[in-house]
This record gives sequence, C-alpha cells and structure tokens, in this order.
Amino acid sequence: MKHIALVTLIAATAIALPLFIGENPYIIGILISVLMMAALSSAWNILGGYAGQYSFGHAAYFGAGAYTTLIMLTLFNTLNPVICILVGIVVASLIALMTGSIVFRLRGHYFGLASIAVAEIVRLSVLNFECTGGAQGILLTDISLWGLDLNSKNPFYYGMLLVLAVTLAITAYLRRSKTGYYLQAIREDQDAAASLGINLSFYKNKALLISAALTSVLGSLYGLYIRFIDTSAVLDLRLSIEIILTAIIGGVGTLWGPVVGAILLVPLAEILRSNLLGEALVKAGLVSETSGIGIFLKENLAHAHVLVYGIITVLCILYLPKGILGLYRRKQ
Repeated sequence: MKHIALVTLIAATAIALPLFIGENPYIIGILISVLMMAALSSAWNILGGYAGQYSFGHAAYFGAGAYTTLIMLTLFNTLNPVICILVGIVVASLIALMTGSIVFRLRGHYFGLASIAVAEIVRLSVLNFECTGGAQGILLTDISLWGLDLNSKNPFYYGMLLVLAVTLAITAYLRRSKTGYYLQAIREDQDAAASLGINLSFYKNKALLISAALTSVLGSLYGLYIRFIDTSAVLDLRLSIEIILTAIIGGVGTLWGPVVGAILLVPLAEILRSNLLGEALVKAGLVSETSGIGIFLKENLAHAHVLVYGIITVLCILYLPKGILGLYRRKQ
C-alpha cells in the first residue's frame, strides 16, 4: 500500500506540475527532456537491463519513429498524427526484427558492436534517401491534432508523461511475468537458460520489439515537438550512449533507475550547457568573472557535459555498480 500511495503522489505531482509552473517555456522544455530521456532509458532497460542485451543502436528506432511521422505529415498534411505514430511503430518493429535476426547470434561486446553497425546503416541510408531530405533534414511547418494548441509545449509534456507511464507499467508487468523471469535468466546465464528450454532468440526478439516500439513513439513525439529533424538530432550514436548512461547511473534492471538517472543527468547537462554553474559561482563571489578561472569556465563549461557524463559513469562503475538505486537499497 505504501508503494501505491507513493506512485499516486508522484503521478499527481507530475500531472499538476505545469499548472504551478505556468507558461514558462524554458522550464517546461527541460521537463519534457527529462520525461523523454526517462522514457527512452526505461524502454532500453527492458532489453538492456532485464535481458542483459546492451544495445548501442536504439537511436535507429527513435529516428525511425521521427522520420516516418514527419515524412507522412509532409506528404499528407491533413493526416492524423496518431496514424503516423502507429506507422512509425510498424517501421521501427520491422527494423528491430531485421536487427534481431542478425545481432542476436552474437554475444557480449560483439553484440554491442553489431548494434552500432546496424544503427549506422540506418543513419547512412536515411542520409541518401531523397524523401528524408538527406543531410538537410525535414522541416514540418504546420500540424493539428484534435484541436490542441500544438504551438504550446504542454501537450507534448503530457504526451511524454503518458508514454513514460505506459513504459513503466509495461516494465512493472514484464518483470513479474513469465517473460520477465525468462529475460532475467537469459541475462544471468544464456547457456543455462537454453538448457532449461528457454527459447533465447524468441524472448530476446520479444524484448527488442517492445523496446523498439516504445522508443519509436518517443521519436515521433520528439519530431512533432521540434518540427525539424536531421540525422544528427535523431540518429546519432551519442543519443544511444546517453540513453544507456541514464540507465546505468540510475540503476540498470530496476523499475525507477532510468527515471532517477534522467532527473539527475538532464538538468545537469542543461546547467552546464547554459553555463548556469559558472554564473552561480561568480554571483556567489567564489570566482571572479575576469580571472583566469572565470574566463575558462565561461568559455569551456558549456561544452563539458559529455566529460561530466563520463566522470559520473566511471564513478558509478567503480563505487555504485548497481547505480544510485543500488546505493539506496544497500542502505535499507
């Protein structure tokens, strides 16, 4: 009962948050990024955390959803975006099936390298298709959905929140189901799982399909939110790595780990990019704006978020191998 009450409180707070913030596009934008990364990492966690298959190619499914949705709306601007999102799920699922038939024959770091290769094939293919706009990308000029004001960020906030809730619900169900136990058995020892009669290929592909479908929906929502996409925005390897790092730092193979990781990393990245940390140090009188340190922070801190990600990841691997939630459970 205590867990149900806590989840209800968190859900109510998340739903009511835009009402308290008001029309502040900057804050709402950060919250959308947090929800999107939490949902992306949670979707990846189904495959990487519970099945133990560390895919570095999830940007391919994200990009499949984004490109499919924007291409269809560009060609048929009166089409309902929900239909485009559903088609994006089909496209991402087909890519996942083709990917699974190839890469699941491999294990360990060979599997990781193969997933990167598949994602790069998708990226290079998109760059060379005329309908995708190539390197120029796709710009969506107009969109309407059920009379909602899509020039406001609030509908996308609630859209991302809904997908996150659905992803967490699916994860919670899977980890207590037969499929979830089979996936965890595969994660611990594939040979032992196979000797018990578990169909490795079937359950790995099942986890990948669920993960890819959810990732595709988030890619579609992101495309509708930004209204401009190119390969560097939705098919870049860095996106796949950020998704994985979020889960690792929060806690791989846990329900709330990806959410905790997103709540920590996304605002941190924004603080570094906007140099809020440097400005705060100057205002506090700890650093002079004209000093060497002040000038260095102003010029370089905005580009240091990837370095900070790396440092946090190394520290987590060394001292928190089960992530932040692992530390919390250890203290219980």
